Amino acid sequence: MTTDNIPYMDEKMTGSAVETSAGWGELLRPRYLVSTVTLCLGVALFAFNEFFISTALPTAVEDLGGAALLSWAFTLYLVFAIIGGLVAANLKQRFGARNTLLSAAIVFVAGTVLATFATDMTQVLAGRLLQGAGEGIVAALCYALIPELFPSRLVPKVFGAEAIVWAMAAFSGPLVAGGLTEHFSWRAAFFVSIPAAIIFIILVVAIVPRGVSGSGPTSAIPFARLAAAGAGILMISLSGIAGGTVSMASLLIGATSVLATVVYLDRRSGNPVLPRAAFTVRKALGTGLWVILLMPLAQAAGSVFLVYSLQHLWKLGPTAAGALSAVMAISWSVTAIGVASVRSLTLRNRIMLAGPVLLLAGLVAVMTAIGTGALWLILPGQAAIGAGFGTSWGTLSQLLMDVSTDAERDRTSAMLPTLQSAGYAIGAAVFGLVANVMGFGEAASVETMRNAMLLVFGTGCVIAAASVFFGMMTARLARIEAKF
Repeated sequence: MTTDNIPYMDEKMTGSAVETSAGWGELLRPRYLVSTVTLCLGVALFAFNEFFISTALPTAVEDLGGAALLSWAFTLYLVFAIIGGLVAANLKQRFGARNTLLSAAIVFVAGTVLATFATDMTQVLAGRLLQGAGEGIVAALCYALIPELFPSRLVPKVFGAEAIVWAMAAFSGPLVAGGLTEHFSWRAAFFVSIPAAIIFIILVVAIVPRGVSGSGPTSAIPFARLAAAGAGILMISLSGIAGGTVSMASLLIGATSVLATVVYLDRRSGNPVLPRAAFTVRKALGTGLWVILLMPLAQAAGSVFLVYSLQHLWKLGPTAAGALSAVMAISWSVTAIGVASVRSLTLRNRIMLAGPVLLLAGLVAVMTAIGTGALWLILPGQAAIGAGFGTSWGTLSQLLMDVSTDAERDRTSAMLPTLQSAGYAIGAAVFGLVANVMGFGEAASVETMRNAMLLVFGTGCVIAAASVFFGMMTARLARIEAKF
């Protein structure tokens, strides 16, 4: 690999002078354009595919039968995406980034083809499993390659570009998939990811040289710990569809025990999957990863229940409810672009601290709207939640890469999208349990539903407050480590 492709390590050490010299136009220069397009396309595969599938899958179930297996199409995808993300750094060390990305993309294409031409739901499930495994690895490595393909001054711009991709997916994904499903077939909505994946494969061949791998010796893949982690995530996902409060609580408690044991054993292992400092409160990396987990976990209250609440508490139609829900994605993208345009790293770090606070304020606004019936509060609440992620996500991700050792940077980078997915999964299960305890259901009265949603969003506020605490700890520890 030439030095043109690994500017991060050299320029990272030159201080704020380099940091203040970057502009958006630099991403469009020949040196970085193809790299930018490739990594954004890798994120787009993950984002658009999720919206395509979630929109078209109900129609596929009507065509193929097997409605009881519908939730498994999402569960298997999520579980194997997280496992893929966890093992991505190890695969990158063993086989190189290029070979790993190409193999993962081929696995994704194979899963998409299988799901597209499925004749029953069992084949759809097998396809979703392969899609999850492939996309989990692709998403993780697209993060891991950022510090290898770009200098540190451009890292915020890359995260800003990826935020734009997510916003485009949030808006156009359901529209495109809905149009294809309605006017052609659900199979067309599934198939549309294949050409994008093929383009991604071609770009990987073009920009990622052979032998791009992590530092340190190659280690064996810890299958037992990965299987245990997968079992824990599966238990969390199953708790969301379990019948009864006791079953849901039992699965969540069991999952917590399994995952805590995995983290403990991984920390003591000579062949870790996670960074050594993961989830410790003594290092900026550990507390920062808590923020990465807790922010999406708290926001899952809205991603799971906001549209439903708008439709049943305020009697809004699907379009109006969906538009209010989408405000979060718009705000995230706009804010992320604005923060990425700030050329001072010191100022971006200070702005980052406002992220969890804005998330908490937004959730408080939504909870107040539910309690008082003040619909107008939903809009600023959603805008604040999105701004919370936009102000902190890219800068925090860069900080966690910076506080990692060279040997662990791959594992840290790969953890970011993986932990984000885990946060949403855990949040969906936790808030499902909270709502279930309060009597939430189709037959529930408006008052019961309102009380359930108050507790759901109140719990989200508590979790967001914890993210504020860990964010402050991260800043303090990073200062001690001279990285803030």
